[in-house]
Amino acid sequence: MARIVVIGAGAAGISAASTAKQYDRSLEVTLIGDLAHTAYSPCGIPYVFGREVASFDDLFLQKSEFYTEEIGLDLRLSTFVERIDMASRTVEMGGGERLPFDRLILCTGWQYVLPEIPGIELEGIHFVKDIDRAREIDRALDGVDSVVVWKARPVGLELATGLAHRGKQVTVIDEEPWLLAEFADPDVMQMGQESLEKLGVRFLLSTRLRELKGRDGRLVSAITAPGEIACQMAFMAADQKPDTRLARQIGVRLGSAGGIVVDDAMRTNVADVFAAGAVVETPQAIAEVPVRLMPGTYAYTQGRVAGANAAGDERHYRAVHVPWAMEVGTTQVGGVLITETLARALGRPYIIGEAKGISCARYHPKVEPMRVKMLADPATREVIGIQFAGGDGVKERADFMAFAMRKHATIDELATMENVYSPPIGALNEPIAVAARNAVAAAAGK
Repeated sequence: MARIVVIGAGAAGISAASTAKQYDRSLEVTLIGDLAHTAYSPCGIPYVFGREVASFDDLFLQKSEFYTEEIGLDLRLSTFVERIDMASRTVEMGGGERLPFDRLILCTGWQYVLPEIPGIELEGIHFVKDIDRAREIDRALDGVDSVVVWKARPVGLELATGLAHRGKQVTVIDEEPWLLAEFADPDVMQMGQESLEKLGVRFLLSTRLRELKGRDGRLVSAITAPGEIACQMAFMAADQKPDTRLARQIGVRLGSAGGIVVDDAMRTNVADVFAAGAVVETPQAIAEVPVRLMPGTYAYTQGRVAGANAAGDERHYRAVHVPWAMEVGTTQVGGVLITETLARALGRPYIIGEAKGISCARYHPKVEPMRVKMLADPATREVIGIQFAGGDGVKERADFMAFAMRKHATIDELATMENVYSPPIGALNEPIAVAARNAVAAAAGK
């Protein structure tokens, strides 16, 4: 009986292990996770904090018993892997137990990078990831009035939104001059910032967090150049890095972005060792640079490829365009990389088509603005990036545009695209098509 060991019980790991076992029921598949739970959505934690989701229990996809009894996995949770011995093909766990394997899948995910900020060790400072720790934070939030969120990144803005809904005084501090600087342009994010400000969130942008000040070991304030901000909690949307500790032990090759290098079958350079999820690097289709730490949808898909191939199949993964979307306050923002800011940094030529449209018929009570910013290659006229800000429909438009870009759609094709017109859900003039027509006009110098 062939033995597959999957290390890491997050989205990629649970997907890899389940796929391998379902592909070949004769396999012995062990899934090892260092936390106490698996198959839950850590992305949902801010929404429980904000009481938009009623309970942390709602974040679980399945109970552990489903994977052990229905799928047939040997599930080892709260288990730390000390080392991997490729000579003997064994995984050594805490307590000295050794587990043999024929093929190995690394889904070790990511870790926070502890920022060098004085006072970072104080009680009341949190890095959100583990659901059990989140339950403790949630209980403590009842006695908190003022919170600081460090970094206006996706998780930081989700936390700011949720905490504002919870009635907390929220201050967001970031050295970047605009929100989501890694994902969006400042003009696109202005609507999202204004939406959060209407909820009472205060922003200190282009501002360094100098110190977290405490009293009797507990956080009492955050120190910045503009002044001191009283707070009882601080949420740190800190930098993240791929957890490559075990990969480095066995000589797995790492790339320029710090993640594991895999081929399109999720194989590493070490024989019979696969990897998937946030720990790997994936080529970005437009910028042609490696990206890492992508959302769970990619982890699940990569895990399925790695699990199937480790079990004997031959599946392949392709370069990504990275559609994304989220709610910032009451505004939806999203898009498909690359941004104008990134295009400039890469020295890539582009033309822009913009549109200020609406989400449905102008006379319908559900109507909301829908801003579109489209980038296209001047030579091929193919779309190379797009961003949205507005009401309902951002996620669906980002998904559609990622697929259109995969098929090398041009601004000429999108300018004459078909679209649904229905008063409550679709405007007569689709904003994507309007932006494409404006890009065509810009290319013609009109």
